[in-house]
Amino acid sequence: MIQVWDRLVRLLHWALVASIATAWLSTLDLGIGWAHERSGYVAAAAVSIRLMWGWAGRRYARFAQFVHRPSVVMDYSRQLWRHVEPRHIGHNPLGGWMVVALLTCVGGTAFTGWLQTTDRYWGSEPLEIIHTWMAWGLLGLIALHLVGVVFTSLRHRENLALAMITGRKAAPHGDDVA
Repeated sequence: MIQVWDRLVRLLHWALVASIATAWLSTLDLGIGWAHERSGYVAAAAVSIRLMWGWAGRRYARFAQFVHRPSVVMDYSRQLWRHVEPRHIGHNPLGGWMVVALLTCVGGTAFTGWLQTTDRYWGSEPLEIIHTWMAWGLLGLIALHLVGVVFTSLRHRENLALAMITGRKAAPHGDDVA
């Protein structure tokens, strides 16, 4: 086993899970509406820190390690379709772009939420619509992310959810991409 995802990456991942779940739950009539804005600030902070760590962090935390050119993503997609894709120790090319999509959507949702607290945009219906649509888009991305995690876990016989808790994965072997 090798250490892949460092403690900060895992902490930020689970902070995003908790803050997004709290934000969604706070929109229901559960008496926790006060938590919506606060969870948005937690999500915004987690995204900001993750963006900095994506440039300055350890190997598998760096965007340069897992965000690939579109041609690489297409090649990986074709390999996936043919059931010959290599196992990646960090994020695979599709997973790397999912990270970018999720961070962008969480950041955009948090930003539009914050804008609604300003004097200029307080009560702005168009901004509220954008915020809501981004939140629903985020739910869609999360669903795709979970499907990808389950699919890849089954395909490569490794528990990616557990790896995001422990930070550890099996060492590379064969044609694995380190």
